[in-house]
Amino acid sequence: MAEAAMILIVEDEKSLVKVLRYNLEKAGYRVAAAHDGEEGLSAFCRAKPDLVILDLMLPKLDGFEFCKEVRRRAKTPILMLTARKEEVDKVLGLELGADDYVTKPFSVREVLARVKALLRRGGQAAGEVPMRAGSLEVDLERYEVRVGGRPASLSAKEFELLRCFLLAQGKALTREQILERVWGYDRAMDIDTRTVDQHVARLRDKLGPEAGRLITVKNVGYRLKPD
Repeated sequence: MAEAAMILIVEDEKSLVKVLRYNLEKAGYRVAAAHDGEEGLSAFCRAKPDLVILDLMLPKLDGFEFCKEVRRRAKTPILMLTARKEEVDKVLGLELGADDYVTKPFSVREVLARVKALLRRGGQAAGEVPMRAGSLEVDLERYEVRVGGRPASLSAKEFELLRCFLLAQGKALTREQILERVWGYDRAMDIDTRTVDQHVARLRDKLGPEAGRLITVKNVGYRLKPD
């Protein structure tokens, strides 16, 4: 039997860590925790987690710096926790390599759904052939993307988003469909669809000359233009 995924929580609010740990362990995950950024980096190197739940406002080393340090070492999915509501903080976190975020206060159910969706990439089926559209090539087995023969550095969520569009084979997807397929959210959950728009904008930036393939469908959502 495969070993349960390891989740590292880096959060200075100990009561919140206790709640998250309890619910993650109840869901079958292994959990490690740290209460400041420096301790978090040490725990990251020691525990080699499959996913990090990261608070932005941390003592000693804040979440932004922590995120940058982790991205220098690995592509481990990062779920940000933020009490800030300014859009710039969320966007900056995504630009530094975080894969998703939730704004406090949040429901545990929502965090578990996002954790499950972020970890899903690790269950990629083996033997899948690379998918192509123009000079865009996506190797689903190796988790690699190339544009014009050059590697593109995508976050885990950006990769899943691109994969979702490729599998749709040119069909338009609503933001709600994208949230369900990429984030794993139930339709009944109250999720801000701007999350999709932010990730699509970042994905376009990284697709370079192939960015035009990712088309906005007015009043609907998005689609990826095939060959």
